[in-house]
Amino acid sequence: MRKKPMKEVAPWRQGILSHHKRVKLTQKQMGDISPKVRKEVRERSGGICELRIRCHGAPAVQQAHLTGRKQLTHKTTADDLRDACIACHRYIDETPEGIRYKRKIRGDHNESA
Repeated sequence: MRKKPMKEVAPWRQGILSHHKRVKLTQKQMGDISPKVRKEVRERSGGICELRIRCHGAPAVQQAHLTGRKQLTHKTTADDLRDACIACHRYIDETPEGIRYKRKIRGDHNESA
C-alpha cells in the first residue's frame, strides 16, 4: 500500500495558528505523576502498600490516585496518591466498597456521586 504524498501547505497558511497556545493543562497532564512526586510518595510509604485493605503490608508496586484524573483540578501532588500493591489498587478502583473507601480517605462528604 503506497502512501499519498503530503500536500504542500500554502504559504499564507503556514504558522496561521502559531499564536494560539494552550493555557490550561489537559486532564492527562494533571494526572501525570512527576518523578519528584513519585519519589516523595515512595519515601513516605517506605515501599510498602499504604492502603492495606487486601494485604498486610505487601510491597507497593503502583501508585493509586485517590482522585480520578477526570476530577482533578490541579497537578497531581503526593497528597493525591497512595503507594499500593496490585490487589489493593484494584480494590479501590474497581469495587463499590473500595470506591467508598477511597472517598473516605480523601475526605469527600458527598457519597452519592
